[in-house]
Amino acid sequence: MSQEFDALYVQYLIYFNRDQDYFECHEVLEELWLEKNGEPVYKGLLQVAVGLFHFRNGTVNHLYNKRLGAIKMLNSSLHKLQTYPQHTLGIDLERLVLDVSQYVERLQRYEQEPFDFYPLQIIITDPLLQKAVEAADKQIHAHVPLRTGYERGPKAKELPDADI
Repeated sequence: MSQEFDALYVQYLIYFNRDQDYFECHEVLEELWLEKNGEPVYKGLLQVAVGLFHFRNGTVNHLYNKRLGAIKMLNSSLHKLQTYPQHTLGIDLERLVLDVSQYVERLQRYEQEPFDFYPLQIIITDPLLQKAVEAADKQIHAHVPLRTGYERGPKAKELPDADI
């Protein structure tokens, strides 16, 4: 059954699938998540973007380990998303959960089997959502990720130089 989809959600899908700008994905979906009173499905989706952001843009050093940060976020997203039906919010959520699970498994073996970052795709199953994304795609200019590095905030900079 089709429904109308929030413009912020449509933007999230464009930034996720087309632009792979996971920082911007987080920004737009966090706004929607707050509007929806913390609905877990939105938090799970934004955590997928944050997990991918951490792995792609992070480093592995004494202050931050991109692999561990990505695993933490992606596992948290799985905890939320796997409770929803296969087709939720007009997407194949079951496929996304499977893809994220496989990403986590690979990240857990990263030290033995390193691999380069690769993006995930969210498969749109609702025709109305697909039309909304296609229409918005023409209005939203291609977005080159503005934030491609990872910098810890002031609290983290106060931590002693201990290995994570």
